[in-house]
Amino acid sequence: MQKLTKQEKSWIAYDVGNSAFVMLSTALIPVYFASLAEPGSSVVVAWGYAETVASLILALLMPFLGSLADLQHNKKRFLIGSVGTGAVACAALGIPQHALAFLIVYVVASVMLNGSMVFYDAFLVDATTEENYDRVSSHGYAWGYIGSCIPFVACLAIVLFGENVGISMGTGMQIAFVITAAWWVAFTVPLVRNVHQTHFKPRTEHIFRDTVRGLVATLGKIARDRRLLMYMLAYFFYIDGVHTIIKMSTSYGTELGIDSTQLVLALLVTQFVAFPSAILYGRLSSKVGTRTMLLTAVAAYLGITLFAAFFLRSAVEFWILAVCVGLFQGGIQALSRSEFGKLIPKEHANEYYGFFDIFGKYAAVMGTFLVSVTTQLTGNASIGVLALALLFIVGFVLLWKMPRE
Repeated sequence: MQKLTKQEKSWIAYDVGNSAFVMLSTALIPVYFASLAEPGSSVVVAWGYAETVASLILALLMPFLGSLADLQHNKKRFLIGSVGTGAVACAALGIPQHALAFLIVYVVASVMLNGSMVFYDAFLVDATTEENYDRVSSHGYAWGYIGSCIPFVACLAIVLFGENVGISMGTGMQIAFVITAAWWVAFTVPLVRNVHQTHFKPRTEHIFRDTVRGLVATLGKIARDRRLLMYMLAYFFYIDGVHTIIKMSTSYGTELGIDSTQLVLALLVTQFVAFPSAILYGRLSSKVGTRTMLLTAVAAYLGITLFAAFFLRSAVEFWILAVCVGLFQGGIQALSRSEFGKLIPKEHANEYYGFFDIFGKYAAVMGTFLVSVTTQLTGNASIGVLALALLFIVGFVLLWKMPRE
């Protein structure tokens, strides 16, 4: 098999960098937030609303910013700006001592992280060729999973065992936030240095006016392209469930009374399982087709959702769930990203990925909001999780019905 080029490796490196914060926000940050929250308050509800606000802000901003980033030289500038702001906010998460202030800083960091991911995803068309999209995208998620474990294990050791050398758990979390921010920045450098924007729109005299017109025109093109529209609708539904499971798994486990150490270790296992699984998904897609592999992953997530709703009650079941998620999480995200890149014009990659992100982030708004509201109304987090099954069913049907050409 052909070796990865320097540009492809540099693009993949950014996944290693940003995944450290993703891992921390999935595993440790909700647990830390629970220690700041008022006694008796629902961690699932508060965390779900915070994720909803972050997703909503991002969904409103990204199409416009994405369109501006398509202009020559802008893509890299926007990436650097979002990473810089996000890393500062990440490092500052250890400062607030009240739950609300902490959530505000977290929302800023989360918006910048996910905003940088839009520009990063759009760089895929500059870093490699179309026939390598699936392979390179899968390697990005795979190395992101395994690479994020290095700073995470260091952070985990400081938080759990720091008291043995005089470091309190609160101070340990402050150190963990700084380590994660530094790791994120360090692995952004190869992308900034070695990958350059080769697909772009020409600059015009009236940038903002033409950007708005361009967005309207792109919306029209998406609406007229039945294949692209159905793919984005399918993605909207199934990625909703995927993002909700990723973001709220730890909070859900905490609500069920599972020990925080068990939760964190199980999620760490997810990363190790996801590494070979994501690479395997990329290879299988070249043999059986990207859509077939996506359908397989959506069906698997439906089963995972049903398992979580009906059987997840103890740490053992959470470990089983973590392994199952690891088998499909990287594959469904990597192939969703690369498949979309095959369907769009390359010089408008940021603009299209901005709309793609709208579908993903509004889905995340719907998913986290659905779980939070249902849990609050029924007093049962399992019912909220069960509602996600419908989203996977709709996503599967739309993906199945999507025209092949």
